[in-house]
Amino acid sequence: MAKVKTTFFCQNCGAQYAKWQGQCNACKAWNTIAEEVIQKPEKSDWKIPTSSAKRVSKPLKINEIDLSKDARLNTLDSEFNRVLGGGIVLGSLTLLGGEPGIGKSTLLLQVSLKLPYKVLYVSGEESQKQIKMRAERINPNNNNCYILTETKTQNIFKQIEVLEPEIVVIDSIQTLHSDYIDSSSGSISQIKECTTELIKFAKETSIPVILIGHITKDGNIAGPKILEHMVDTVLQFEGDRNHVFRILRANKNRFGSTNELGIYEMQGSGLREVSNPSEILISKKDEELSGNAIAATLEGMRPLMIEVQALVSTAVYGTPQRSATGFNAKRLNMLLAVLEKRAGFRLGAKDVFLNITGGITVDDPAIDLAVIAAILSSNEDVAIQQDFCFAAEVGLSGEIRPVQRVEQRILEAEKLGFSAIFVSKHNKISLKSTSIKIQLISKIEDLVEFIV
Repeated sequence: MAKVKTTFFCQNCGAQYAKWQGQCNACKAWNTIAEEVIQKPEKSDWKIPTSSAKRVSKPLKINEIDLSKDARLNTLDSEFNRVLGGGIVLGSLTLLGGEPGIGKSTLLLQVSLKLPYKVLYVSGEESQKQIKMRAERINPNNNNCYILTETKTQNIFKQIEVLEPEIVVIDSIQTLHSDYIDSSSGSISQIKECTTELIKFAKETSIPVILIGHITKDGNIAGPKILEHMVDTVLQFEGDRNHVFRILRANKNRFGSTNELGIYEMQGSGLREVSNPSEILISKKDEELSGNAIAATLEGMRPLMIEVQALVSTAVYGTPQRSATGFNAKRLNMLLAVLEKRAGFRLGAKDVFLNITGGITVDDPAIDLAVIAAILSSNEDVAIQQDFCFAAEVGLSGEIRPVQRVEQRILEAEKLGFSAIFVSKHNKISLKSTSIKIQLISKIEDLVEFIV
């Protein structure tokens, strides 16, 4: 019998050590190093099936590589296609991570049921009946999706050889285990070995594989960091479970841009694609109310119109409160200081509450001008016209600073029917003719004239 080999892995970052120690030298975490058994069988007749291989592994000149066939598979989900860069690339390995209960399994099951290709959905967490119950809500009439409940990679590959699917979905990589490694599922060595086997299979057969990955309490994908280096695409599914909107981002994409994002709305029948999120993020009002302003922001490469709400009131308890939801509280304090110092508004003794509607968080500095406009509107109790929007950054001296891709923001505002957009006069705008009025301002005092 072969000698049992053991090694020590940090369960937090995946660093490997020859012996146990209290603190990990890589991530500085304490008591995270555990011993794992690594025992390769003396010999095994099992190997990744290559009977369905679509290409022979031999060197080719780059000019001889044939791309006449479709290099991508259309998922029939416009948001999923957008984030991937146009569809699923043949032979690629995609990793999807997200919080527990955010909808990762629902998203991939919904995509699997939409696909016009033969799909093998492998689940190590749910039974076939449980998956069937969810599929009944999403798309009950589907004959292309096959469900397999299995955690052993050797058995999974045997079923793949029999079924010959065109796409494989694994839910999740942390539940798989291989006979090549004698350690528990979810351990560092098991995750690395199972991922390596799936990568070899995907590249040899040109069958794309999509993995679901668990995340740690810090928000990182569980397992070694090398897992994210091994795969071709890393997707992040995020959102607040108390709200209905979900955002799909690409943290890594070898075949497309990482600036794209997809937006979904969670419903009882699954995830609905949101093609125009601006209509949902802007509330419909019968009458004009003070404290509301529309900002033209960007999420990745995608322009969004979001509503900023502010409430300014007299401090009751002597010490004024500063509260921000969906916006950086420190940046809110900075903007309030600029208003008091540069524009002369006495807000030091007043409570200020700020909210970004829709439950989303925005980091784009271009919403500074909309934040200030909403605060001034609430403070003076004067409503801003509903067809006005704002896109500019505010500096510490009170100047209105330019923002990137302002023309894309202007065109989005024009498409949604806004009559005027306020931007910095230092922005270089080359648009020839637009139906929207572009209001150029250079300092906060210019904005006050339009609002107060």
